[in-house]
Amino acid sequence: MQNTLHRLASLVGMVWALPCSIVGAPLGAAVVVLAGGGVRRSGFAIEVCLHKGSAPAGSRAARLPFAAITLGQVIVGVSSAELELLRLHEHIHVRQYLWFGPLFFVAYPLASLVAALRGKGAHSGNLFEAQAVRLASSHQNAA
Repeated sequence: MQNTLHRLASLVGMVWALPCSIVGAPLGAAVVVLAGGGVRRSGFAIEVCLHKGSAPAGSRAARLPFAAITLGQVIVGVSSAELELLRLHEHIHVRQYLWFGPLFFVAYPLASLVAALRGKGAHSGNLFEAQAVRLASSHQNAA
């Protein structure tokens, strides 16, 4: 019974996050088609990377302001090497999308604004980022 409830809750979360994943899917597809990147399924997410291995130094991918970004259940990374390092962190963002659904598109920038107004970094002070860093770190320390 508990396993059935867990599956039902997961399905509801996936449907709730679907509008965000629909935004991420074309970006992920463009990365794979246009840049020759790679794609793989990982848990509840689809991971897409611009480069297999590491991004070449000086490449456009290496100059992006992020190493990975999550949109719904789609994680787009600069390279498979970066995704390996950030996998836990980005999967926590996937869980945040499953919880907040389309509201995440409002909640995340609002959390950045609040952090900036409080004198913290808009990214590092963002409560969603802080949670992802904390949970990924605690999971790595437990392993």
